[in-house]
Amino acid sequence: MSAVTSQQAVPAVAEAPLVTIERHQAIATLRLGRPRTLNALSEAMLDALDRALSEVAGDPDIRVVVLAADGPAFCAGHDLREMRARPDQAWYDALFDRCSRTMLRIGRLPQPVIARVQGIATAAGCQLVAACDLAVASEAARFAVSGVNLGLFCATPSVALARNVSRKRAFEMLVTGDFIDAQTALDWGLVNRVVGESALDDAVGALAAQIATKSPLAIRTGKRLFYRQLEMGIEAAYQLAGRTMACNLIDASAQSGVQAFLDRRKSGDRAK
Repeated sequence: MSAVTSQQAVPAVAEAPLVTIERHQAIATLRLGRPRTLNALSEAMLDALDRALSEVAGDPDIRVVVLAADGPAFCAGHDLREMRARPDQAWYDALFDRCSRTMLRIGRLPQPVIARVQGIATAAGCQLVAACDLAVASEAARFAVSGVNLGLFCATPSVALARNVSRKRAFEMLVTGDFIDAQTALDWGLVNRVVGESALDDAVGALAAQIATKSPLAIRTGKRLFYRQLEMGIEAAYQLAGRTMACNLIDASAQSGVQAFLDRRKSGDRAK
């Protein structure tokens, strides 16, 4: 008789999602999940992030979004291995169009987006930080737009970077490719706060929780106005701001808030 050897099927291990959404009350955390590649922005990662942003944008219960990442790095930019494997102009055009749409979606999200930066953020990863409305970094975070070191000017990252830091600071980063540390990023305006590594989650949570207590309408209309007026001349900006404020003020929640403030002040006057 011939022996028959049987092999048991090994169950496939499900890959972890590229981006997860964690909801805690009014705060949603979008977490990049490619730590082995330093959360590089591959085609698939960009698509997953774009879908996650779309999902939270349509959720009226979410008031603040946190963008976080697994592993020691926040994001090392585009996936260079994927890019090198596809030396095709049309594919590159499509990739950078996809990336730009995702960055723009962050600014168009109705909720404020806070970047939680625990490690390096380079090239498109630095762009991702700059695209967020706010950023809190640990003391271990470092930032660079270092494509020039490879013979590649970080053109798309320059758009967001130059809208966060001064022109000369941005251009220096772009043409030297040098890293800046978290404190320098704070001084230059790329991040809002720098804290110790162990305090990062608490600092991000406290900022998100504070924003979540504010009027959703005021935050939503205010964020939209903030970015639109930056691209306008000063007269047009004031006109748009005036209309926005009038529409906000006529809302019942704003009327109630103003009346409550007046009542407290009147009560304080009587107490004197």
